[in-house]
Amino acid sequence: MILTGLLCGGLLGFVMQRGRFCLTGGFRDMYLAKDNRMFYALLIAIAIQSVGVYTLISLGVFEFSAGSLPIVAVIIGSFIFGIGIIFAGGCATGTWYRAGEGLIGSWIALAGYMLVAAMMKSGVLLPFDTAVKEIQVESNSIAVTLGLNNWILIAVLVAVVGFIVFRTLRKPTVKIPGLKPKKTGLAHILFEKRWHPFVTAILIGLIAILAWPLSVATGRIAGLGITTPSANILQYLVTGELSFINWGVFLVLGIFLGSLFAAKMSGEFRFRLPDLKTTINSFSGGLMMGFGAGLAGGCSIGNGLVMTAMMTWQGWISLGFMMLGTWTASYFVFVRPRKKTSQTAQAATA
Repeated sequence: MILTGLLCGGLLGFVMQRGRFCLTGGFRDMYLAKDNRMFYALLIAIAIQSVGVYTLISLGVFEFSAGSLPIVAVIIGSFIFGIGIIFAGGCATGTWYRAGEGLIGSWIALAGYMLVAAMMKSGVLLPFDTAVKEIQVESNSIAVTLGLNNWILIAVLVAVVGFIVFRTLRKPTVKIPGLKPKKTGLAHILFEKRWHPFVTAILIGLIAILAWPLSVATGRIAGLGITTPSANILQYLVTGELSFINWGVFLVLGIFLGSLFAAKMSGEFRFRLPDLKTTINSFSGGLMMGFGAGLAGGCSIGNGLVMTAMMTWQGWISLGFMMLGTWTASYFVFVRPRKKTSQTAQAATA
């Protein structure tokens, strides 16, 4: 049963690689280019997963408890995680699938991410992590706080997302002429054609639903998750304890293999060595990702996709502060240097 994680991860890695589903770029583009399409795609995946998972819960497939909210840890951790993904060049899941494409910078970011995530779970940073998470709000469930049924919240989310999708798809699109297709039929669709982000989001939402019963069947009451499984890999390599090998570990390994297969079949796989500056940024970003996701209790998938769909404060607060961290880092990494260059050029011509 534990090997179903490999299958689920393989599907996720394949879809994310072919659909170029990058939340780092999506959050960054919201700030820099005023392009919200990837964020809208994330909302679609959240809405689909929410409907599917709460249907499973209503059918008695499994039970879910939102628990309490470690609010300070979520806010600080998510903000730091948002900064980290800009420097790393990808979020946790994006880093796994881009590693499958042969991007060495993503391997470097993964090393930093796994290292600090493991330190937060069972290493020298565990006391700090525990202390910060002790500051809690009793209820993590939005429905419980507001005195509503979860299905009311889900209905509102679906209605809002449906309206956004309707308005977005009504806008005229500029068709960019591409190269003449080299493949035909299914091969063209799977390995050559550019996927619409909304189609990719629908597939990710369905995979996220599938992850719950497959994971629950192994005793892991959770859906998609990246940070703890990534830490578990390093913990296993260091200690040799088989208890660290679980459904989640096979999930993240599956993401890598699924992306590798997709990149190979689409001709997008190649080893790319980063320069020194990119290497330093990638590792630093990975360290911040591991610290932030460990403290917040999840990354852009665990909190931003899954816990939002479960209608928890943790998920939506985390998503907001991840985006804020991304925009803050984008200002210092992209906007401010451009302003300085522009001011320098103007001074030189004055």
